[in-house]
Amino acid sequence: MRLTNKRIRDAKPDQAETFLWDDDVPGLGVRIRPTSKTYVLRYRIGRGRDASQRRSALGKCSVLSLSDARAMAREYLLEVAKGGDPFGQQQAKRTAPTMADLFERYISDHARPHKKPRSIEEDLRLIRLHLAPAFARRKVSEMTRDEIDRWHKSKKATPGAANRARALLSKAMNLAEVWGWRPDGSNPVRNIKPFKESEGAERFLSPAELRAMGEALRAYEAEGGSPIAATAIRFLALTGARRSEALSLRWDWVDFEGGRLNLPESKTGKKVITLNAAALALLADIPRMAHNPYVFPGEAAGGHLVDLKRPWKLVRERAGLANVRLHDLRHSFASLGAAGGMGLPVIGALLGHKETRTTQRYAHLADDPLRAASEAIGGQVAAALNVANSAVISELKPKG
Repeated sequence: MRLTNKRIRDAKPDQAETFLWDDDVPGLGVRIRPTSKTYVLRYRIGRGRDASQRRSALGKCSVLSLSDARAMAREYLLEVAKGGDPFGQQQAKRTAPTMADLFERYISDHARPHKKPRSIEEDLRLIRLHLAPAFARRKVSEMTRDEIDRWHKSKKATPGAANRARALLSKAMNLAEVWGWRPDGSNPVRNIKPFKESEGAERFLSPAELRAMGEALRAYEAEGGSPIAATAIRFLALTGARRSEALSLRWDWVDFEGGRLNLPESKTGKKVITLNAAALALLADIPRMAHNPYVFPGEAAGGHLVDLKRPWKLVRERAGLANVRLHDLRHSFASLGAAGGMGLPVIGALLGHKETRTTQRYAHLADDPLRAASEAIGGQVAAALNVANSAVISELKPKG
């Protein structure tokens, strides 16, 4: 039957759904239902018994003319003749994973098995606040470098958060390649440079400032302050431990004989903290609380100290250490080591750094001990060679 506008208009459904097929364009037809008439096209992919059939709607007859339907059908059939599968591609595109799917799988298949709870919470926050609002509905396969670049630049007011979100997005896109959701090597985040972040004003307490802090701690306790909080602050200064590592420290992790802490878990995984004599003496003086496994017990039964904000605020104000953070005690511990001539690998090991670049921030502090060591060696060599020593050389002026 050759389709005509009159035949389409006069056609009535014999049952719930019937079809009229066109002789002019093979595969073109009209699907007739009680409430609608729609142009459809069917074709086969492959040959023989294994050939699969595709069928899809082209448009409603009330909107699309017969001549336009024939033109569309011929275009599709030409693509099929060239080996294509236009309807299959459309179906794959409709069912292709979205960025929301990618974020969900990133959390379930990557973050939860491999990251710590605090890091997972941060990932969820970055997705909720920064990535999902921008990309959740986009298809993973359709994401482009240009749109990600525009998004990243729009976040320049908060460079830190933008960079962390960018890093998460890049990791998710790498995983999309592993999972077959994007071609290999197609990560669109690649070559999008992170913002340059201003390095925070890290404070390294001088010996005089540490003495002032010690006096402030004693005054804080004398005035009724928590001795547990004061001891925890001293412990942080003596060990360079992170606050979370100190506050959650359990007695069974303390090895007095070996002079170390054996932490089963930390920000960087399993960790050993070497204890100096002062830290060991401080721990030995702490009374143990019955039915509480923690070194620094909190107010809740069986729990540990959870907050040092108020005690630290009182102590630093009394010591005149404005804007000094508790974390700066960790920096100060490392800076004293660097200034004392200890190598960066040793300092990194003391702090539990996994990446050497994390310890590099203290490299400039090692300049003075290196110079002092050079001068000491140079003085000995000069004496042996019977030449002018370094003190004299520094006063000489170039000839000519």
